[in-house]
Amino acid sequence: MAPVAMSLEELIPSNHAKSHMYSILIRTALVMSTLLVALKIPFFGFVMALIGSLFTMLVTLILPCACFLRILKGKTSPIQVSACILIIIIGSISAVFGSYSALSKIIHSL
Repeated sequence: MAPVAMSLEELIPSNHAKSHMYSILIRTALVMSTLLVALKIPFFGFVMALIGSLFTMLVTLILPCACFLRILKGKTSPIQVSACILIIIIGSISAVFGSYSALSKIIHSL
């Protein structure tokens, strides 16, 4: 929520930028809107679990190692390559199991 709140706060005119009231109102409105969506969608937690299992593994484990191997192609030692491949495999397996678990809970709740 912080990036969304900061983006909205940048839209505040410069003569009101010093006021913390606008920041508080924006952040409160964002939290309230999220709460309303969570209350209206019965399986909101499961959808968030699905998104989290996919993107968290992708952003924290798979992409950094893949980018490291791609950027330093030919300059890495075999141990570094093996460690990165192992991390990518573990991240992929975790993403698959997490996604399967979240999808099965979504299907069960329907």
